[in-house]
Amino acid sequence: MSRGLHNDRVLSRVGSLVAVVLLASGALLSGCSDDDNGPDLDDDAASSSSSAASTEPSLPVPEGVELTAEGSQLSVGDTATIAYEVRQGVVGVLDIRVTRMEKTSFKQSFVGWDLDHGQKKSNPYFVRATITNRGEVDLGGRRAPLYIVDGTDTLVESTTFASAFKPCEPGPFPETFLPGSRAKVCLVFLSPKKGDLVAVSFRPTQDFDPITWTGELKDPKPLPKPDKPGKGGKGDQGDQGDDEASGSPS
Repeated sequence: MSRGLHNDRVLSRVGSLVAVVLLASGALLSGCSDDDNGPDLDDDAASSSSSAASTEPSLPVPEGVELTAEGSQLSVGDTATIAYEVRQGVVGVLDIRVTRMEKTSFKQSFVGWDLDHGQKKSNPYFVRATITNRGEVDLGGRRAPLYIVDGTDTLVESTTFASAFKPCEPGPFPETFLPGSRAKVCLVFLSPKKGDLVAVSFRPTQDFDPITWTGELKDPKPLPKPDKPGKGGKGDQGDQGDDEASGSPS
């Protein structure tokens, strides 16, 4: 039986591709100014005030935690310390180090998966990151709050799977992800209409000036080779373990 996958959200008006749920807020990142009168004398002061304000945490964080400034432009390999509201009154604080961005293909990484028409018209990407829980709450089972930005400055959310997806795992945080815990994650993105991966973005709200990571797109990491059959039936046991790890197709 073919296995299914779906996107929870694409934060722009992109139709019903990849079973998305559109958010009313839109979330286009690009913008322009209607002020063509040139700079005025207060521009420097306003810029300085805005820069200072962006360093002030808008959410409560543990003592000693310094958040990365809004609007920071980072490279793959850099770490950002971020805070976001997991749900009302509950704040997550994370160190996020984006370690790798990969461009793949359906033929290469999605063999055996049931893709609808919209999904087939997208471009698949993997984003790998190392994440540390710097907050005070258990974030077990949640996805990293990261998006990709496509070539039209649209935010695209990661895709979830009905069963394990070996080319890019683990996806969400472990079932228990306590303060001080560290985890490596891999997120799958399907960029609609053959969209590009221009940057990885942290943008928890529409009025947040996003923190972004850019870098070279790599080829996907090769899957681990299966263990060679051993003596005494050990090879059969190894195959059984692989089946259990892959989960049940939906």
